[in-house]
Amino acid sequence: MHYLYILYSKLVNKFYIGETHNIDERIIKHNKHSYSDSFTKIANDWELILFFNCSNKEEATFLEKFIKKMKSRVFIEKIISNPSILTDILSKRK
Repeated sequence: MHYLYILYSKLVNKFYIGETHNIDERIIKHNKHSYSDSFTKIANDWELILFFNCSNKEEATFLEKFIKKMKSRVFIEKIISNPSILTDILSKRK
C-alpha cells in the first residue's frame, strides 16, 4: 500500500505534498529535517492534513506530480475538503 499525503505547517503557512508507504515515519523525518534538500526543512511543525490510499507507488507518484504541477493552494484546499477529487483524477488517467 502506498499513500499520497498532504502536510501543513502553521509556522510558515504552507502545504507539502508527498508520497510514501509509511506515513508516520515520513512525518517524523520531515520534522527532524532528515531530508536536507527538502522544502520541508523550512519548518518543524508539519502536521498530516490528508492521506489517500493508492494501489501502488505509481499511482501515488502520479497524484503527487499532478498536484504539484497545478501550483495552486486553492486546488490543494479543494482536495483537502473533497478527497474524492483524487479518485476522479486517477480514473481519467491514461
